[in-house]
Amino acid sequence: MDILIIGGMLGGAYALMAMGLQLQYGLARIMNLANGEMLVAGSFAAFWIFTSASLSPILSIALVAPLAFILNWLIYKIFLRPLVKRAKSESQLEVSSILSTFGQSFILVGIMLAVFGGEYFNYSYLEVPFQILGQAYELNRIVAFLFAVVLCAGLYIWLNRTRAGLTMRAISVNSEAASLVGINVPRASALAFALGGAVTASGGALLSMFLTFDASVGVIFTMKALVIVIMGGVRDVRGTIIAAFVLGFAETAVASLIDPGLTLAAAYLLFILVLMFRPEGMFGRKST
Repeated sequence: MDILIIGGMLGGAYALMAMGLQLQYGLARIMNLANGEMLVAGSFAAFWIFTSASLSPILSIALVAPLAFILNWLIYKIFLRPLVKRAKSESQLEVSSILSTFGQSFILVGIMLAVFGGEYFNYSYLEVPFQILGQAYELNRIVAFLFAVVLCAGLYIWLNRTRAGLTMRAISVNSEAASLVGINVPRASALAFALGGAVTASGGALLSMFLTFDASVGVIFTMKALVIVIMGGVRDVRGTIIAAFVLGFAETAVASLIDPGLTLAAAYLLFILVLMFRPEGMFGRKST
């Protein structure tokens, strides 16, 4: 039972890391290597708001998410939209976006180092035991898991049951065809990228309640998010959600039953197996 509960909470944390990238890569078609830095920026923002104004990291999302949305909208318009206009194919856009966002990640790291320094940060919030089936678990991890469930469910319903969400899915499948039926593709892509950044920063605010972080740790979050998105299938939000929890359960099982030192190896072995037998991802569609 411990494996299921801890694995579920870890999967929720992974979902918070990956859902924003799924929107940016799956919908806006931008492979964002600065995703982890945006998550760390959300963590720093929540930390600063909590320590300076004693405001809950959960409530700080009301400030962090809109600011992250605006920042990512500007990043897309200024740095990425010219690449989209210039790209002659999706593969060319992917390469260009990788190079651009790789540079952006260093810029964000430099800004955070200048503002907060290079030391590690953490703080205590809701770090109290909560009983589940007679076993104590940290309340902050449970709260983050519940928010992850609400976020995943909300995004899935929005993308599959609303007109705006269906518009996003349309541009991810075929942007040229979408423009022919009256969809403003540049505006929708900018919205998807900005929304992904807001989701990522919000996830960072929640994860900051129990993770230790510094300005340069974002690359680890980026790699984990990429693994999850690619495993699940780039264009399917269901796959990202399920892959996050599969990875959480797998790592917890390996740590509990075999050796905690093998968790990273197990995660990447699972990733390699998916690439070998389902290169399009668990819920991805084979290209025709």
